[in-house]
Amino acid sequence: MNSPLTPLLILLLLPIAAIGAVLYTDAGIEPALFYATVKTFVVLFIVAGGLCFAASRLAERSEG
Repeated sequence: MNSPLTPLLILLLLPIAAIGAVLYTDAGIEPALFYATVKTFVVLFIVAGGLCFAASRLAERSEG
């Protein structure tokens, strides 16, 4: 089962990973801020994935 959203997810993760790398290597950034940012992105991706999954299930149900 290959989702059509996979390339879009990869495209979104690349700049987020680059920003995370800059935040992690910057000496002026508090480590707690970096970890809070990572946790926030993880939670948002889980919520977005759940919404996409629910929407696909509803679309399948309404088709047949």
